[in-house]
Amino acid sequence: MSDPTQQPPSDPYRPQDPYQPQAPYQGPGGPTPPPQGPYGQPQPPYGQPQPMFSHAPTPNHPQATTAMVLGIISVVGGFMCLVPLLVAPVAWIMGSKAVKEIDASGGRLGGRGEAQTGFITGIVGTVLLVLAVIGIVLFVVLVIVAADSSSGGDYSYDALAALGSIAR
Repeated sequence: MSDPTQQPPSDPYRPQDPYQPQAPYQGPGGPTPPPQGPYGQPQPPYGQPQPMFSHAPTPNHPQATTAMVLGIISVVGGFMCLVPLLVAPVAWIMGSKAVKEIDASGGRLGGRGEAQTGFITGIVGTVLLVLAVIGIVLFVVLVIVAADSSSGGDYSYDALAALGSIAR
């Protein structure tokens, strides 16, 4: 007797064994070529592990991230108080140096975008720092002139003594 659960091999509706490799599709022009991955490399079959990297990623310049962080702190913190603006020239110098070294490395160092961000935000923060210093100097001069003019034209009046009394 034959096994009643076994189907004849010619049955087209018989479920296929999922672990059996399938024959490649034969199109009208013959077999289709294997699928190509990026850059013309053959793609591994479905279910096979994909290669992750063909080479190790390039390391970032050690000062690139530092320049970017200092530049962002100087610009954002400069609108809250003037103290963070003091690190803007440092970010400008570090960013400039890192960009030059990255360009000269011939692709061995990465992080050019971060270094460029530190360079640009360092310039913006330095401009804000210069404007803040000019504003403070103008304010002091205006206070001295206002204190001098309020004396009624008395030329013996000491403007610096007036500034000291206003600061108290």
